[in-house]
Amino acid sequence: MRGAKSKPFYVGVDVGGTKILTGVFDASLKLLGAVKMKTRAEEGAEAVLDRIESSVREVVAEQGLRMADVRAVGLGVPGVVRRGRVVCATNLGWTDLPIIQIMKRRLRRPVFADNDCNLFALGVHTVEFKGRPRHLLGVFLGTGIGGGIIIDGKLHVGFTQGAGEFGLLILDRTRPKTGFGIRGTFETLASRKGMHWRLCQEIAKGGKTVLTTELGRRLQGLRSRHLLQAWDDRDALVRRVVREVAQDVGLAVASLISAFGPEYVVLGGGVMEALKEPMLPIIRKTAAQHVLPGTLTGVKIVTSKMGDAGGITGAAVWARSQVSA
Repeated sequence: MRGAKSKPFYVGVDVGGTKILTGVFDASLKLLGAVKMKTRAEEGAEAVLDRIESSVREVVAEQGLRMADVRAVGLGVPGVVRRGRVVCATNLGWTDLPIIQIMKRRLRRPVFADNDCNLFALGVHTVEFKGRPRHLLGVFLGTGIGGGIIIDGKLHVGFTQGAGEFGLLILDRTRPKTGFGIRGTFETLASRKGMHWRLCQEIAKGGKTVLTTELGRRLQGLRSRHLLQAWDDRDALVRRVVREVAQDVGLAVASLISAFGPEYVVLGGGVMEALKEPMLPIIRKTAAQHVLPGTLTGVKIVTSKMGDAGGITGAAVWARSQVSA
C-alpha cells in the first residue's frame, strides 16, 4: 500500500474508437500507472461503460489505492459533450448519453467529461508545454480526426461546446461522405479510416500493396502500425497515399493557421505517431504554401511527445481544474 493517503489523486480516461486508456495521477499530474483495454463499441454503450468502470477500478487498485483516495475522474470521449451529456459520438454510436450521471453513480466519485481532443490539447498545453503558449491548436489524427483550441491560455469550446471539430473541415466535396452525411471532410480523407478508404479504392482499381497479404483486399483490421511497416517496406501504393494524406493535413493546418493565428499547431494521434517522419515535412511545406506571406512567421508545427498519455493527462488536468475551481 502507498503512503500519504491524504494526497489527492486523479484518474484520467481516454475513450477512443478502438481502445480505452485509463491512468491515475498524483496531485502534480505525474502519471503513476495506466491500463488499456479494447473499446468494443459494437457491443453497445452499456458494455463500453462497464469497461470504463472496470478500467478505473483496476488502475486505482494497481497503485494500492482505494476509490476514496481519488479526488475526481476526468473522461475524454470522441464527441460533443454538453451539460454532462454526450450529444453525439459517432465512432461509439452514442447519442444523448448522460455519461456524467451514469459514471458518478457507478464510481461514487466526482466525474467530469469533455471531448477527448479538447482534453488532449489541454494536457499537451498544461503538461508538455508547461502552459507557456498563449495560443495553441491541437490536431489529432487517429480513427477519426479531432482538435482542441487554446486561446489566451484557456481551453476554448465555443458557444455550443462543439468548437475544435476540425475533422469536419470541408476539403473536397467530391469525396465520400461521413457517417452523418457531410461530404469531403478532413476526417474522411486523412484519418486512419480515410486512409483505409483511399487504399481500398486503389486496390479495387488494380493497385498492389503488401498489406493485402496480411489483411486481405478489404484491409480488415488496418492499424497505423501496418501503414508504418508498409512504408518501411517501400510499398509504392502506401507511400503515395501517405504523401497525399500529408498534403491534405497540410491544407487543413494552413486553414487553421489563417483562422486562429496560433503560436503552436501540435499534431498527435496514432497516425502521426506512426508516420511522423514521412508526413511532418510534407505537412509543414504544404501549410507554408497555402497561407498569406508572413502569417507563418514564428508559428511552430510540431508533433506531441506525449503519445497515448496526452489524452489521459488532459482528462486528469480537467478533473483537477474542476474540483479546484
